[in-house]
Amino acid sequence: MNLKFLFSFFAALLLSFFVKAQRYEIGVQLGFSNLVGDIGNTAYFLQKPVLSDLSSYGVPFYAGIVYRMNFNPYQTLRFNVGYSHIQFLDSQAKENYRRFRKLSGTNSVYEADVLFEYNLFPVNNEQKSLLSPYIFGGLGGMITDVAQSQLSFDFNRDAAGNAIAPDPNNPNDFVTTQSYTQGQKATLSVPFGVGLKYKFNYNWALFGELMFRPTFTDAIDYSVVTNKDLKVTYNKDILDTTGKKSLLQSDPYLAVTKQIQDDFIKNRQVGNINSKDWVNSITLGISYSFGRQPCYCEQ
Repeated sequence: MNLKFLFSFFAALLLSFFVKAQRYEIGVQLGFSNLVGDIGNTAYFLQKPVLSDLSSYGVPFYAGIVYRMNFNPYQTLRFNVGYSHIQFLDSQAKENYRRFRKLSGTNSVYEADVLFEYNLFPVNNEQKSLLSPYIFGGLGGMITDVAQSQLSFDFNRDAAGNAIAPDPNNPNDFVTTQSYTQGQKATLSVPFGVGLKYKFNYNWALFGELMFRPTFTDAIDYSVVTNKDLKVTYNKDILDTTGKKSLLQSDPYLAVTKQIQDDFIKNRQVGNINSKDWVNSITLGISYSFGRQPCYCEQ
C-alpha cells in the first residue's frame, strides 16, 4: 500500500511538472537536403542542385514541422516530422571516377525525430528578445524508396510456351530473367547538429540550423540490393521427385541458381558497402510559443 501511495505521489509530481513547468512551441522549417553516399556529390552541405532537368530530378528541398517542450530556459525536448527530396548525380561529384561513371537518381525521405536541444543562453525564458546558439541530438526513423529486384528462373520454352525438358547433364540448361521494381523501407538515423535561435518577440522566434543524419542503410542512393530486397521465383511445371517444388530448386540446378543470386547482388553493388548513407539539411524556421508560462524562478 505504501509503495502504491509513493508511486502515485511521484506520478502526480511528474505530471504537475509537465503541466505547469513547460512552455510549448510549434513551428515550420524549410531548406535544402542532400545525400552523402556512394553516388553523387560528397559535400556534406550546399551541394549544387541540378535545376536544368526538373522533370527527371525535381527540386531538392526539406520541409518539416517542429514541436518543442521547453523544460527550462536552456533545455528542450523536441519532435520533428519532415520530408526531403534529394538528388544524387555523379556529374556533380569532384571525383573523376564518379563523373565518368555517370550514375544518378532521386529519392524521397520521410522522417520523424526525437531530439534533446540545449541552448547556450536562456532563450526560453520570458523576455522580448534574445539570441542563442544551440546544439541538439537524438534518434530518428526514416522511410525511403529502395531498389527491389526479381530473378525468375525458368526452363527453356517452345513457341507455344511449353517448358522444354532440360538436359540432365547440363545444370545451366535454364533461363534467368531480371526485373526491377521500387519499394519502401524503414531505417534508423542518429540526427545531430547545431543551430542559432533568435527570439524577436515574446511568442515568436526565428531559427536556423545544420542537421546531420547518419543512417543505418546504404541503399538510399540505390547503390546496393540486399538479400531481403531480392525476390526469387522458379517455374512450377517441371517438378522434382517430391512433386512439391520446381526441379530448379534441387541440385544440381539449385547450386547454379544460388551462385547466380550471389553474383547478381555482388555485381549490383556500387561503392563501399561498409559506408552508410547520410542525409543532411540546412534549414531556416519560425516558431510560435504558447501554453502556460513556465516558472523559471530560483527558490
